[in-house]
Amino acid sequence: MFSVKSYLTGVMHPEGFHGQTKTKNYFEGWYFKFVSDDLKQKWAVIPGVFLGLQGSDTHEAFVQVLNGTTGESYYVTYPIEEFEAAADRFEVRVGPNRFSAQGGVLDVGPLKGEIKIESDLVPWPVKLSSPGIMGWYGMVPMMECFHGLVSFNHKVSAKLEVDGKPAAFSGKGYVEKDWGRNFPSGYIWLHSNHLENDPEASLVASAAIIPWLNSSFRGFIMGFHHSGKLHAWTTYNKSKELDLKMDDTHVHWSVTGQAGTLTISALRARGGLLHAPLRTAMHQRVEETMDSVFEVKHEKDGVILKHGTMKAAAMEVFGDIERLLSINGK
Repeated sequence: MFSVKSYLTGVMHPEGFHGQTKTKNYFEGWYFKFVSDDLKQKWAVIPGVFLGLQGSDTHEAFVQVLNGTTGESYYVTYPIEEFEAAADRFEVRVGPNRFSAQGGVLDVGPLKGEIKIESDLVPWPVKLSSPGIMGWYGMVPMMECFHGLVSFNHKVSAKLEVDGKPAAFSGKGYVEKDWGRNFPSGYIWLHSNHLENDPEASLVASAAIIPWLNSSFRGFIMGFHHSGKLHAWTTYNKSKELDLKMDDTHVHWSVTGQAGTLTISALRARGGLLHAPLRTAMHQRVEETMDSVFEVKHEKDGVILKHGTMKAAAMEVFGDIERLLSINGK
């Protein structure tokens, strides 16, 4: 049953759980990434829940693990009863695994131990008129997939066992999430918070095929957090794509708007396969790398504000990319 209070809680807390009233055709997952300072340990752990179309026998909770160094991936399922999450904050439990703004406790695949978040999270700003990374699109109930950015960048410390061997390190983390009916039919996604000579900088960029009424358009979001400020280029803030093209080795992307002009050249590196939600099941078909390298340049009014190389960079290129590149933005 619709509740104004729960609707507003969901709008103002993209980091929280949005599926309390869902019974089928729904997924939600949190992307919990952490990388050691020496870049030798690169991990993404994704807790979530999937509700199928055919009833409770197709429902499952899960935790995915991607080893960004080796490309190995793991998908571990749990009974739906072993999933819990808060609606008004980042707090998730799947089986013995727990995740929150304080860190994570892991016992899944090759990982066992604890990740501590040692600094405040840095979310995409949330306000009622523009609730997070999706802007006003985040309030449109017909969207097939919603997105939230829980933290651009934060410090972490880890005390883990990896395949039974101790691995203690310090580093930095990143958290985002998705929820809805299914992933877009085609999308590009990029992320790194390892910019040379600027430990606070973090970049996220995505473009996707967005169904809209009886048609579709290419929507895009870019956020480059540096120098203590979020610089944003999005469909909803009237920024424009100057170029988006791909070849066998790189994604080339440039946008312009009130924040200036951002240019990205992203290396397409091999990765591991992750599961993604379709209407019927979680299918292993999305290749993600954490070994990409981005060349980025942010300039405004003829002044270069930031220019450099980003490492330990994550990339997904998925689905009907030919159509994604050919359709117009909105």
